[in-house]
Amino acid sequence: MSNPLSPAQVESFRKEGYLVLKGMVAPEQRERLMAVTQDHLRRAVAPLEYEADVGYEGAPASLDAEGGRTARRLRAAWQRDGAYREWAADPRLVAMLHQLFGEPVCITLAHHNCVMTKHPTFGTATGWHRDIRYWSFPRNELVSVWLALGAETPENGGLKFIPGSHLLQLQPEQMDELDFLRPEVPANQGLFAQGISPVLAPGDVVLFHSGLFHAAGRNDSDQVKCSAVFAYHGASNPPVPGTRSAAAEDIPLDA
Repeated sequence: MSNPLSPAQVESFRKEGYLVLKGMVAPEQRERLMAVTQDHLRRAVAPLEYEADVGYEGAPASLDAEGGRTARRLRAAWQRDGAYREWAADPRLVAMLHQLFGEPVCITLAHHNCVMTKHPTFGTATGWHRDIRYWSFPRNELVSVWLALGAETPENGGLKFIPGSHLLQLQPEQMDELDFLRPEVPANQGLFAQGISPVLAPGDVVLFHSGLFHAAGRNDSDQVKCSAVFAYHGASNPPVPGTRSAAAEDIPLDA
């Protein structure tokens, strides 16, 4: 298991900034994770983030507005149930990440560490951004691991990527004050045209680079979309002390 990714897969990740692993999670494990997720959503088990908390365009204006208590994510997934920890520390996954980092792997509980949900009607779209915009590490070399607990398509707000965008050098005017790509900038419009929307089946996993631009649309289906998301870094790339990235536990997984 020391090198579960093929050389072609490693090269594809380096070049494109993401890698889709079809059917990586067995149905039994995925169903356990989905059952916990649905139970915690139904009971509103804290900590949660609501659409009104995020305040993206089209979100309810407040928690008390219609749809204001639509869950956007179940936070602290690692801490909330052993089913999530079992997946996040899966030896095969850790071996893949060790292969990409070239060193022992740590999981950060300061970022992601959640189950992302996108509800019909009140689940808002997310603009083009890169996660490193609010992460503080010496090197932009983290990997997010996204597990589709159900099907993900353009119709229900699945992930979109701009392949190779983790290698781009951008101009300041291309970004807004929150480090989203500004849609009115011509250079960005050319980037948007390169965006792809991989269709994920339940149990598929996507690894993507912390500098890769990604986005997601609204959920126009009639079912809630759920995805477990964790973030990892190499042991030699710890969070910068005193920053938000260092505010939660950092756990070695294969030291």
